[in-house]
Amino acid sequence: MELFYKSTRGDGNKVTASQAILQGLAEDGGLFAPEHIPMLDKSIEELSNMDYKQIAYEVMKLFLTDFSKEEILDCIEKAYDEKFDTNIIAPLVKVDDVYFLELFHGSTIAFKDMALSILPHLLTTSAKKNNIKNEIVILTATSGDTGKAALAGFADVEGTSIIVFYPKDGVSLVQELQMVTQKGDNAKVIGIKGNFDDAQTGVKNIFGDKELKEKMSLAGYQFSSANSINIGRLVPQIVYYVYTYASLLKNKEITNGEKINVIVPTGNFGNILAAYYAKCMGIPINKLVCASNENKVLVDFFNTGIYDRNREFILTSSPSMDILISSNLERLIYILTGQSEQKTSELMNSLSSNGKYEITEEMKVLLEDFVGYYANEDEISEVIKKTYNETNYVMDTHTAVAASVYFKYISKTKDNTKSVIASTASPYKFARSVMTAIDDQYASKEDFDLINDLNKISEVEIPNAIKEILDAKVIHDTVVETNEMKKAVEKILNV
Repeated sequence: MELFYKSTRGDGNKVTASQAILQGLAEDGGLFAPEHIPMLDKSIEELSNMDYKQIAYEVMKLFLTDFSKEEILDCIEKAYDEKFDTNIIAPLVKVDDVYFLELFHGSTIAFKDMALSILPHLLTTSAKKNNIKNEIVILTATSGDTGKAALAGFADVEGTSIIVFYPKDGVSLVQELQMVTQKGDNAKVIGIKGNFDDAQTGVKNIFGDKELKEKMSLAGYQFSSANSINIGRLVPQIVYYVYTYASLLKNKEITNGEKINVIVPTGNFGNILAAYYAKCMGIPINKLVCASNENKVLVDFFNTGIYDRNREFILTSSPSMDILISSNLERLIYILTGQSEQKTSELMNSLSSNGKYEITEEMKVLLEDFVGYYANEDEISEVIKKTYNETNYVMDTHTAVAASVYFKYISKTKDNTKSVIASTASPYKFARSVMTAIDDQYASKEDFDLINDLNKISEVEIPNAIKEILDAKVIHDTVVETNEMKKAVEKILNV
């Protein structure tokens, strides 16, 4: 049975999975959401005997129903190959009583690789299926990791080009160097004088510019997105939560049907939404613990039912979570409204015009799967240091947000359910913050010296993603004001 997608704010028009992937964002500004979340058609027992790629097929075939089996398998094979430094793709590491789901073994050492390694193949397959002759222009805003993962995925992919906007002073040194040294004739990187929310809003405005869309079409281009607003990003993320449960069962860490908690550090809400979708598909997840840094707009939402972005934007040591407009939350809101495009649209319009909205009491009841906690900078440093001293396990700052929140959660609830923490980036990506948390003697050292020190204390090999940028040439040095983003795109595409 074919699964169709509708805009969260639209008129009920249905599109196929490939059409939703191609468009990225719906014309009315909404996000594409499936008409229903399909149930797994293989038992968890069966899934526990499969590897990552096999589970990826079992999950993705249920969402991408207009793709053939051969097309999905081809995309999976091209995505999860030697780009990953382990055949397991997403290792589960037990540290004391908690499991870390390491999602950073891809080519850019962040969890975004899990979806952005496959999105270019889903997109080019979708273009062929829909007889698209235009060049597809991937337009993306990044808070640090999506940008590089998208650039790596789309660089020199035929029939595509990619433009990435990032906050010039809002990413780590490694994150910036990974982007500005990116090779590829079809890749462009632009810094903006603003924060991630400014970049994301600018990109959404460009998507919604009908005049620009017409000019693009005449020139043989059309936009799509690599942000988690694209359903082609979200579906591959569901896979690793299904895989996690199957792995725990296979390794006899849990019994079949035993519930687990999942703790996810989140800013744009896509990663934790994928876990929620996995739960809806039949994976026995108890609580979805939303872990935020001091930009705790999501935590406040789960505690009060009020989403309010009218607050100070704080730059933290976990920059990929420095976000006040969590775009993917809209897909959850859509479910909470009973899939009402009108109610969802009203709430999103309120966010756009007033910077806030409040959900109804009936909707709040449906949020019982979620809890939210946050960690401040001292708590993040403390958990990095404590975990290293007690176990020799080194985690990055984003993972540390989740670890800190995990300890808060079990302290307050006494919930002894087995728990999995989504580990979203390699500590090498944030070496300065990690090393100074372990010992402040490292504060005076140069960034690249700290990478060698991290190598010594962690006994984990320096990833290729870091080695590549040590002496790479800066290729992209353009920086613009936020109101110049559209002009920059027009200039690049010569339209």
